[in-house]
Amino acid sequence: MTKQLLTQKYTNDVQQNSQKHFGYLTERMYSYRDKVLDKKPFIDAERAILVTEAYQKHQEKPNVLKRAYMLQNILEKMTIYIDDETMIVGNQASSDKDAPIFPEYTLEFVVNELDLFEKRDGDVFYITEETKEQIRNIAPFWENNNLRARAGVMLPEEVQVYMETGFFGMEGKMNSGDAHLAVNYQKLLEEGLIGFEKKARKAKADLDLTKPESIDKYHFYDSILITIEAVKTYAERFAILAKKQAKTANAKRRQELLDIASICERVPYYPAKTFAEAVQSVWFIQCILQIESNGHSLSYGRFDQYMYPYVKADLEAGRETEDSIVERLTNLWIKTITINKVRSQAHTFSSAGSPLYQNVTIGGQTRHKEDAVNPLSFLVLKSVAQTHLPQPNLTVRYHANLDKSFMNEAIEVMKLGFGMPAFNNDEIIIPSFIKKGVSEEDAYDYSAIGCVETAVPGKWGYRCTGMSYINFPKVLLITMNNGIDPASGKRFAPSYGHFTQMTSYKELKEAWDKTLRYLTRMSVIVENAIDISLEREVPDILCSALTDNCIGRGKHLKEGGAVYDYISGLQVGIANLSDSLAALKKLVFEEKRLTTLEVWQALQSDYAGPRGEEIRQMLINEAPKYGNDDDYADSLVRECYDVYVEEIAKYPNTRYGRGPIGGIRYSGTSSISANVGQGRGTLATPDGRHAGTPLAEGCSPSHNMDKKGPTSVLKSVSKLPTDEIVGGVLLNQKVNPQTLAKEEDKQKLIALLRTFFNRLHGYHIQYNVVSRETLIDAQKHPEKHRDLIVRVAGYSAFFNVLSKATQDDIIARTEHAL
Repeated sequence: MTKQLLTQKYTNDVQQNSQKHFGYLTERMYSYRDKVLDKKPFIDAERAILVTEAYQKHQEKPNVLKRAYMLQNILEKMTIYIDDETMIVGNQASSDKDAPIFPEYTLEFVVNELDLFEKRDGDVFYITEETKEQIRNIAPFWENNNLRARAGVMLPEEVQVYMETGFFGMEGKMNSGDAHLAVNYQKLLEEGLIGFEKKARKAKADLDLTKPESIDKYHFYDSILITIEAVKTYAERFAILAKKQAKTANAKRRQELLDIASICERVPYYPAKTFAEAVQSVWFIQCILQIESNGHSLSYGRFDQYMYPYVKADLEAGRETEDSIVERLTNLWIKTITINKVRSQAHTFSSAGSPLYQNVTIGGQTRHKEDAVNPLSFLVLKSVAQTHLPQPNLTVRYHANLDKSFMNEAIEVMKLGFGMPAFNNDEIIIPSFIKKGVSEEDAYDYSAIGCVETAVPGKWGYRCTGMSYINFPKVLLITMNNGIDPASGKRFAPSYGHFTQMTSYKELKEAWDKTLRYLTRMSVIVENAIDISLEREVPDILCSALTDNCIGRGKHLKEGGAVYDYISGLQVGIANLSDSLAALKKLVFEEKRLTTLEVWQALQSDYAGPRGEEIRQMLINEAPKYGNDDDYADSLVRECYDVYVEEIAKYPNTRYGRGPIGGIRYSGTSSISANVGQGRGTLATPDGRHAGTPLAEGCSPSHNMDKKGPTSVLKSVSKLPTDEIVGGVLLNQKVNPQTLAKEEDKQKLIALLRTFFNRLHGYHIQYNVVSRETLIDAQKHPEKHRDLIVRVAGYSAFFNVLSKATQDDIIARTEHAL
């Protein structure tokens, strides 16, 4: 039955054969998966009510203590449940896939959209009338009493125009925490929370309270002790519930529930002794971190490395078999998909598909520079293949000596067509980290965090991705329009000359450089104001306790408690910029086939004038394009990108000089689905793109402009300053499943990837293995494609939950053959 049902996900023999290779979910895990996927996501007010209680009761206390008492109130009182099918317990909300509300960040969009959540084009949530009333009842307390309100008044007048027009894409960051890290799960498993508790108690006892800085530390340590006790209580509640349910269960389930109770009485407070305890301990923390804060990209880190000792010991002792380990892993991945987050409608434009970006990293190298692949690495691949879900976000760390059989298995998973795994390249990332000040040992221990961002798990502070999105094509239009945004008519930058008055490409390039530098400075001002607000308003206590050096320094993460602290600015529309500059330089300034006035008028009319379409076709078809290994186009975007890399590095973040190594900014191209949202507000561009249509995503070429095959795409991407784009170089590619039908096809792809990583020093790549025909049919007949998953950007999502605009953008991507 399970085999028959699971093979219905696939529309072609290639994917069905790959699924047979990995096997199928057990009957109960299939049933659990089906139940979770069929469950409609509702908005849940329970957390918001409990937070309101705690904030009202403790409003005079320092924020670190207020946050600790808040989490305590939630974990002691929230609804808990144990599904019949599961071996792992712990829930974020009152029901699977329901989205809790975080009023301390903002309640404004929730109140404004109460009657709109079910009417969205994508990212739909359901809400009962009772929940609406509960939210309205607590709303007065939170008015002007939340992160968004306080961050708003922190913003200097000089940057208000960018916020009013949405230029920097800050909607989501004003509404939520932005985590992008993995806590120290290895230390959690080895020491238990009791180990962190002992460190906090000792640090508190050692304080010299005559020193002014000791007062804040005193309260921080108290907040850790309160939080750890709250987590212990939460786990114990599940032990009690499991024993209660065991009384009425059948014999087999009764023993399993008693085992669950025994595990929950130990972890996460005490060190894990078995694989079952290790998984439960990690899940409790992974879940509670996302009860504490509504950030995203809270990742599992190097899962196969810190979990393998427990797998190895259990296999040797006969406590587990490979099949039982895989079943528990599939249980964990299904639990992962139960975590949810509701975003404002505006935020969904850049984070389509309700992603949480919870990344699992496998493979790579050890701290001793040896291949890190172990038997658990293979079992993770197998379990992810069986569950076929958009979460967790699976990343394979590639290096030149990566186990060949493991690479083969990774490609088999990729053939299943749900966008995983992504590949990150040790050969470029590790040296880049070392260059930025990360120790060699830690650099070899990095993991993917979120989409393509990378960090050292358990040692990294907020945020390894930046808050603002720099819209490169829009910056170009502002440059051409003498510093004025053509869409809003507002001045965004100083006057450096209008495009119609320019007589050379050099003039345009110089104006671009100045405009980009100016707007980069403005983005830093915005980020600093919001980072300061995050630090003051919403310290994350559990997250800080489980990150190295926070206890030692007596500082939470947002104050600079971590070992390292780097953030990156993100750029959107890289390919549009390249193609636009190439068209202007060649057709206007070199060949003089078009005048500056003709091009400008065509842009202003969205190519609707008498010669509009003719000019548009010239710009598209008669100028070099990024993605074709054409140095003309590739060199132009490299020159412009270098300006941003140089400028962003000038500005330290708010943790600079306060303890962490780094405290600096660097660039990154992980634009998630912001290319669709930011495209909506960007007028026609000189690459022939129409106003309002999506921009190019990540560092991928514009749709169907890459005409010379995948190798040329990889060569173009490799010309970017990838060693400086430490925040991640996101490259999406799409191939038809039939392209990988034969074993020689798979080996051809592996050879291509090895060339990209070993010779061209590529940073990252991921594939959508799905045909255009399947996507079009899914758009027309969603009921036939419930399980269709696509790679949106640095993450995967169910195709049917995406807005039509995002679906169209994915359908339009170039489909390559090998």
